[in-house]
Amino acid sequence: MAENRSNSEATYFLGFDGGGTKTECVLASADGQVLGRAAAGPSNPLRAGYTRAWFSLSEAADILLGRHKITSNDIRGICAGIGGAARTSVARRVTTFFERSFPKADVEVTTDIEIAFEAAFGAGEGIILIAGTGSGALGRDASGKKERAGGRGPWFSDEGSGFDIGRRAVAATLLAEENRGPATELTGRLFDYLEVRNWNSLIDYVSKEPDAVFPRGFPLVAELADNGDEVSREILSGAATSLAGLVASVAEKLGWQAAHVTREIPVARIGGMHGRSRFFDAALDTELTRLLPNRKYVELAVTPAEAAVRIASHAKGNASSVR
Repeated sequence: MAENRSNSEATYFLGFDGGGTKTECVLASADGQVLGRAAAGPSNPLRAGYTRAWFSLSEAADILLGRHKITSNDIRGICAGIGGAARTSVARRVTTFFERSFPKADVEVTTDIEIAFEAAFGAGEGIILIAGTGSGALGRDASGKKERAGGRGPWFSDEGSGFDIGRRAVAATLLAEENRGPATELTGRLFDYLEVRNWNSLIDYVSKEPDAVFPRGFPLVAELADNGDEVSREILSGAATSLAGLVASVAEKLGWQAAHVTREIPVARIGGMHGRSRFFDAALDTELTRLLPNRKYVELAVTPAEAAVRIASHAKGNASSVR
């Protein structure tokens, strides 16, 4: 962390949004004004590893501290929404990292989906759907009851995510090449897109960094689906069904799918998969409408990283809003 001479009267706050692909960090002043933003690599320790997570979090913070000529001692509060932090052991290690790096800061570590919910609904009720490298849904009703679905990693969860779609695209390409599945435009495009020479190099790449491989396949599948490739459309249709199912699961556990519930249910969508494919967006909307016909889409009021810095500021009793 930056070690310039500190102004003992200075008060600043940091908010982090750390996932499997990238980290976003926001710096705010004591009055809640956003002073700057920075980005770095992945910081979900369960996917990127702790060493890489520490590097990404430090890099994002150091960019802002250096740019504004402040030090780690000037940071009075931190809130970090980190993928994988639903596990107590992960949250504890991330908290310890921040406490050692910013000795004068109050630290709160939560999940990336929690700060996304805060960005969309604040203290209100609704359901947030994340569709990016991973996937998951979180809902909260007016009484404060929370329910979640998905978001537990790629090996037995994260259905419909970019990782899941990329993995299915690789499998579909292999099946087509071996005449065990339908022909697809993915054949002849996938290797170049992923920058690998052949199946052996792809297998080596996946074994070392699966998160650097599979999520990268989503834009290609999105492009081909929009251009009419049936296999790509089938993959995205399945992803839309899975993602809508996460929302429906949360809604059911909150009692929002009962026949007597006629009011609109706020639903917010976030993640790099939204807005990338006309076919996928339409398929997801169709599935959400089918499973939760009384849903109402809500846009995020701020970014998740901005929501995190707002939480950090509120914890210290400072600014009432982030601007």
